[in-house]
Amino acid sequence: MMEARYYKTVGSDKTQCMLCPRGCVINQGKYGLCGVRKNIKGKLYALTYGKVSSVAVDPIEKKPLYHFYPGKSTLSIGTFGCNMLCKHCQNWEISHQKADEDGAGLQDLPPEKLIKLTKEKGCDILVWTYNEPSIWFEYILDSAKLAKKEGILTVMVTSGMINKEPLKELLPYIDAYRLDIKGFSEEFYENLTGARALHNALENALLAYDVGVHVEIITNIIPNWNDADEHFEGLSKWIVDNLSPDVPWHLTAYHPSNKLDEVPTPVKTLERGMKIGHEKGLYYIYIGNVIGHFGQDTVCPGCHRTLIERKGFQISCNHIVDGRCGYCGYKIASYQGEE
Repeated sequence: MMEARYYKTVGSDKTQCMLCPRGCVINQGKYGLCGVRKNIKGKLYALTYGKVSSVAVDPIEKKPLYHFYPGKSTLSIGTFGCNMLCKHCQNWEISHQKADEDGAGLQDLPPEKLIKLTKEKGCDILVWTYNEPSIWFEYILDSAKLAKKEGILTVMVTSGMINKEPLKELLPYIDAYRLDIKGFSEEFYENLTGARALHNALENALLAYDVGVHVEIITNIIPNWNDADEHFEGLSKWIVDNLSPDVPWHLTAYHPSNKLDEVPTPVKTLERGMKIGHEKGLYYIYIGNVIGHFGQDTVCPGCHRTLIERKGFQISCNHIVDGRCGYCGYKIASYQGEE
């Protein structure tokens, strides 16, 4: 076990976690809401340090990241726990699981072995995903520092549920921040996730973008929850006004999971969101979880020709050259990759 960072003692034997906005006050022998940080004899411990539940080689498009080294393979890893209680969570089997002190159900993968495995698998990119990575703070920080030394790119696939100070410590070692902004209403956030976390997610998107980390945003569109025009309009306008019209926005189809049983998202709803986002000034909007949809392709904002054509998670062609449209020369400002 690793003693946690970002906590303080409260009274004689309580601890208060300062890693995320929840600020859990934790009694002796108890866990924070995330299920992986535990008060043991008046100290807070990160039980999942160096322990993983899932390891896979995935295409970067699966994260989804479409403007960050398209076509590259990633080593993607996750553990137990989450600091949100999303009703629609796709990975609830691990994200809603507490970690035991002995690490039952998890495999050991300390930072040095993680970096070695990434290289052995032929991956240039390391991704923390599957569950909320911010609760893995100490492990990510140590691993990302080693990755930087070895020339491995790093990605967090996150809901942004972390306080500013720990995020500021992480960001110098993170290359891409794929942020899940679930809607554009605090009331909606609380009903879906158990936390009024919109403001926190927006602040962290701005923080990551301002220090030069590659940012892409995803919103899973759930019928009767966040499929109204005000969500599409509010979030797309916020991205344009506070980040850049170049920041990619992924609109993905919901499918029933965990505690939520709405109908799957109609494709027309996603296309309506795409239309609204373009009207608000966003250049790159993608439709996900819909097989074979044209909304998976990257289109030049200048000449409107298809630059990257995708079939599922595979790329069939890429016409971006030196960061510009191979047809008209338009600068694809948000693009990082090898043409």
